[in-house]
Amino acid sequence: MGRMPSAEPFGPLDLQLVLLRRMADHNPDLVEDARRALGVPLARMREANKRWQAMVRSPRARSSAARYRQILGSPESTTPRRIGDLDCEARLWPLPLWPDLRLEVLLAPNGAVWNEWLVRAPGAQGPALHTLEDLTPWSCTVDEAARAFAPARPLEGTAPTRWGLAFTAPDASGVRHEVVAEFTWGLLQRTAVRRPERR
Repeated sequence: MGRMPSAEPFGPLDLQLVLLRRMADHNPDLVEDARRALGVPLARMREANKRWQAMVRSPRARSSAARYRQILGSPESTTPRRIGDLDCEARLWPLPLWPDLRLEVLLAPNGAVWNEWLVRAPGAQGPALHTLEDLTPWSCTVDEAARAFAPARPLEGTAPTRWGLAFTAPDASGVRHEVVAEFTWGLLQRTAVRRPERR
């Protein structure tokens, strides 16, 4: 009793729960607040994650691009993008839980998904990032942090859908520190300050 029927179509709400489930490793309190805002029980989040994993790992799985279209419908926008020498395509979908963000799926010329993460919505006001104190959980995306504290060095993530950045940033008193920022689905989860930057 109490199990969500898995025969229901996997929809946008379920995908948001999948993103939250991965973020819960770093920010369980924020995830709990978001889950309650969505009005779903913890069991629904666990079930959504279980179904997502089964879809991704199934030998009969749809391509990643087709999977997102099936779950979220037609993208809000489709934009050509050039990365190095390759032309690719960026597809954006809104997610109600993060109205100022979009899920961006980046497709290679052959249709394979290169990247999938949250980015700021076109026209939405991004955060003011100047000091360490501005880098709070869920405050910014990978590209926003990289621009604000350039040059930033990409770091290999500890798991799928995770990314890292290494950069230097001042604290409120102006002392610069070496920082490692961790992101899940492109959204900042936490920062670790290594030590003040050597003069």
